[in-house]
Amino acid sequence: MDPHDTQRPGRVDLWRRRSGFVLAPLAFWAAWVAAAALAAPAQRLAAVLAAVIVLWVTEALPMAMTAFLGVAVAVALGVAPAAVAFAPFADPLIFVFIGTFMLAKAILFHGLDRRFALAILGLRMVGARPARLLAAYAGVACVVSMWISNTATTAMMFPIGLSLLAALERHGTALPPAFAAALLLANSFGASIGGLGTPVGTPPNLIGIGFIRRELDVALPFFSWMLLGVPVVVLLLGWAVWGLGRAGARDPELLTAAARHIAAERAALGPWTRGQVNTVVAFGTTVFFWVLPGLLALVLGDAHPVHRSLAAVLPESVVALFGATLLFVLPTDLERHEFTLPWSEAVTIDWWIVFLYGGGIALGTLAFQTGLAEALGRGLTGMLGVRGPFGLLCCATAFAAILSETTSNTASANMIVPTVIAFARSAGIDPLLPAIGATMGASLGFMLPVSTPCNAIVYGSGRIPLPFMIRRGLSLDVMGVIVIVAVLWLLGPLVV
Repeated sequence: MDPHDTQRPGRVDLWRRRSGFVLAPLAFWAAWVAAAALAAPAQRLAAVLAAVIVLWVTEALPMAMTAFLGVAVAVALGVAPAAVAFAPFADPLIFVFIGTFMLAKAILFHGLDRRFALAILGLRMVGARPARLLAAYAGVACVVSMWISNTATTAMMFPIGLSLLAALERHGTALPPAFAAALLLANSFGASIGGLGTPVGTPPNLIGIGFIRRELDVALPFFSWMLLGVPVVVLLLGWAVWGLGRAGARDPELLTAAARHIAAERAALGPWTRGQVNTVVAFGTTVFFWVLPGLLALVLGDAHPVHRSLAAVLPESVVALFGATLLFVLPTDLERHEFTLPWSEAVTIDWWIVFLYGGGIALGTLAFQTGLAEALGRGLTGMLGVRGPFGLLCCATAFAAILSETTSNTASANMIVPTVIAFARSAGIDPLLPAIGATMGASLGFMLPVSTPCNAIVYGSGRIPLPFMIRRGLSLDVMGVIVIVAVLWLLGPLVV
């Protein structure tokens, strides 16, 4: 889902977007002049990147088109030949995006996400206390968003939350005003946090992994990322639920109406369909082969020939495409030649993220090839006082989190990760952990409705006071930086 389409822009957003058409040319000219001492390709690319960053932050153009435009202008200015500049659009991780999005589309198309959510919310132990309902609601959003879009997860869980609140109010239950706000924010926060758990959970993860693989020649397999991401998710979700639960209701009798409503909704789903079973098979097979190489490495060791052979022939991109292909092979009605995912649905995946990823990787790669990244790293080394790896990890994670409050998480990752790598190299610091920290930090940003489409969706309910979102979001941002830094510093050397 493109951020441009999440809601109608307000007056401030409208002026922000219009300002990009003025500020982008000015940024282009200013960077061209400031980089005059660099070699011609680096100078020209600096100007292009400055304009692209302004367009990304202001969202004057659709973000994917900005990425396309940046690469095209770089070619037109002679920074690199077209074949070199556009090569990252065929990066293997592009096909992880495509395969994963098609699997997610099948889950949404057949209603598996809703079936799973209602099954968890309908557990007897969940309905016993309001705090447990809130925790389960956040937990479902978190787990689902580890595999499909955070925005799609929030959009799917949003009407469930509203219907729960309506059922309570319809039966005359006196709800504390903060309970509704806490319940809906549990959806948004849970979905954003869950994306950190897997490489495919949110686009910034794959963007960071791509830069790390290309520039540092370090592979971060699916299982290795989960060894770092899942502890972050568990700790951060616990903090979010605890903070929101303090504002929620505590009366055990409060949820009697909600339990009846959930039971009725589950009954209305009916039995499992053939399409749902097929989707589970395709999704389960994909996840199994994503995780299997990492498990083998854990048991047999990285150097074992079985692990090396399997990792070579079944990288994440190939597994994602095989899994997506199963959706077009497993039938739902052979007589009518119907299969699990109609092509008309498959082509509606979030192509803009695929294109934005390709453009961001292309521009970042050109920055290293032209020497611009190295020059930027040297300049930042002189400006900032960071000298050690721990300090850089803290700064990279915190800066990415701050940037994600003002612009798209995806654009934040495209901007901050290559900058952190360049800075670390210039300062003589191992860039791996700071780059991972910046990647994860780019998925934070919980304070404002504009920070992420997830926040915008739930804020649109009119039930969340802005000061409430800011307070809870700021607390989660700060704790997010602390948790990411702590987990990476303690577990990072053991995993990567």
